[in-house]
Amino acid sequence: MQSHDVRIDGDLVRKRFIDGKPGGAEREWRALRLLAEHAPGLAPAPVEYGTDLVVMPRIEGTPLFLLPAVPEKELVEAVDRLHGAVPRQVLDRIPQRLWPVERLRDQLLAWAGRWQPKNELADQAVREGVRWEPGERGVRPVFGASDGNTANFLWDGVRVRIVDFEESGRSDRATEVAEMAEHVSSWVHGESGVCFELDLAEERRL
Repeated sequence: MQSHDVRIDGDLVRKRFIDGKPGGAEREWRALRLLAEHAPGLAPAPVEYGTDLVVMPRIEGTPLFLLPAVPEKELVEAVDRLHGAVPRQVLDRIPQRLWPVERLRDQLLAWAGRWQPKNELADQAVREGVRWEPGERGVRPVFGASDGNTANFLWDGVRVRIVDFEESGRSDRATEVAEMAEHVSSWVHGESGVCFELDLAEERRL
């Protein structure tokens, strides 16, 4: 189900939130304001905010999944900048992303509890899935877009910029990297060579 309606009005984008993700406009607006202050140019600047409306400038660029090859270095630079943009004392006051990893774990367990046996391979996949634990809780917090869709990463020929922050919030780097790696859009070009630097705790959590 579509969660927003986007209209282009000259050089402005008017994004109206219509269902499904309560607080989406607030999360989007918060992200644009934070990034305008701490990482200017990485995302659209904030222009106007309403209960269900966010207005921002239209930025040029081609979604990564439409490119013949991903600009890997520039993508990593953009994501690194996003994750390091918000100072810790500010980040600590920001609400968690829409689907924090512990909530995902709870949802998986709920689905698995209703699973009806189908075949050996599918049943094994469910058994393995319920063994998953989020892992390290001591990983460094970051500000995350929390949406790995490569349509939200725009290449203008020089740099990658990021749009669509309706699920954004306080997260951790391993979760955000996993979000990107496992999103179906990341496999348009086959196996990716994009590499992010993670510390040992983040590697275990990933």
